[in-house]
Amino acid sequence: MDILKISAKNEATTLEKNEVADFLVKHLDQYGDTKEDILKCLDYALGNKSHQGGFVLTARDAGKIVGAVVINHTNMKGYIPENILVYIAVDKSQRGKGVGKQLMQEAIKSTQGDIALHVEPDNPAKGLYEKLGFTNKYLEMRLKK
Repeated sequence: MDILKISAKNEATTLEKNEVADFLVKHLDQYGDTKEDILKCLDYALGNKSHQGGFVLTARDAGKIVGAVVINHTNMKGYIPENILVYIAVDKSQRGKGVGKQLMQEAIKSTQGDIALHVEPDNPAKGLYEKLGFTNKYLEMRLKK
């Protein structure tokens, strides 16, 4: 398995963005978003404007994506973590084989500064995040308008 990093520096093609978005739509299950929203996130992560940034990691086996992580830079050092893990997904056939752990370890190594993420209380990945050192500092509240 190879872990590949895509960033604004190596300019992802539209085909690559669509491949990652399609993978995430399929494998995020009930924790996912629409392809349109995922593509907006990818555009932000891979954008080259001063207020944008981040990266995408893909785990590939024989050229096929088996896992993906999307990190967005917040550009808000100090009062908000500098990075937010927006998406992580592993192909159903590869779960329990350490793919998610490898992706998370590489994402942690590839970032500078703190990382925040949102996880549903019933998401099985919550245990992995805790083992990697993530803590639950706040209760998130949202107002839907």
